Amino acid sequence: MSGELSPIDTAKFVAAKRAVDFVEDGMRVGLGTGSTAAWMVRCLGERIREEGLKISGVPTSTRTAELARQVGIHVVSLDEARWLDLTIDGTDEYDADLCLIKGGGGALLQEKIVATASDQMVVIADPTKQVEKLGAFPLPVEVVPFGWQTTKALLEEMLVSMDVLGRRSTLRMNGDAAFVTDEGNHIVDLHLQRIGNPRQLSLVLNQIPGVVENGLFIDICDVVVVGHGDGKVEVTDINEGTHEEDRIEFVDTDNLFADI
Repeated sequence: MSGELSPIDTAKFVAAKRAVDFVEDGMRVGLGTGSTAAWMVRCLGERIREEGLKISGVPTSTRTAELARQVGIHVVSLDEARWLDLTIDGTDEYDADLCLIKGGGGALLQEKIVATASDQMVVIADPTKQVEKLGAFPLPVEVVPFGWQTTKALLEEMLVSMDVLGRRSTLRMNGDAAFVTDEGNHIVDLHLQRIGNPRQLSLVLNQIPGVVENGLFIDICDVVVVGHGDGKVEVTDINEGTHEEDRIEFVDTDNLFADI
């Protein structure tokens, strides 16, 4: 199967495969959203089929919920689960302190709520997601539809006093219409190029009327699992101060790779 996957998809798959090793029987697990998280959901489904693993999954989007049900994961709401043992999710960027930018898939609000309601957050990524400074990837900010243009103007005005290189903002679109999140909100993407102080920016962003949440995940991620195109996997635990390397060998598994 590795010959049928691109190097980037192989990297995503082996990271997901290694990350689901953190899941134990009986756990309540947050299920992330995005292309890398989709591999993780499939890998969890494989463990359920092959090992009889019993878990409850809390999805961070409607599309993740649909995929989880398809692969046999018992899906519950966060209100039903109340608290989670673990959340596994992807990221758009991460730095050496495991600060993240998330929200490229438009699910940042549910992703942040679920991640902060977990004992541990494990992030899965490919090597392209690691950066020295956050900001090359546009920072998503979820805003309520009412007065969104005013909110966007306030965001741009606020950025003048922030340690960033760029200050352009754009409303995220879905074809000819504004993109709408699962909560019925819009997303304004901030094209900052470099964020000098992510913690300060996150705090200031959430003070602006109309802003629901931003895509900076600060002091939330505990472990990052990075997959490589040759099957190598690196696991960094920021709390334990450890860095380990492994290698994932895998064979063709039709049920796992179908419809990814």
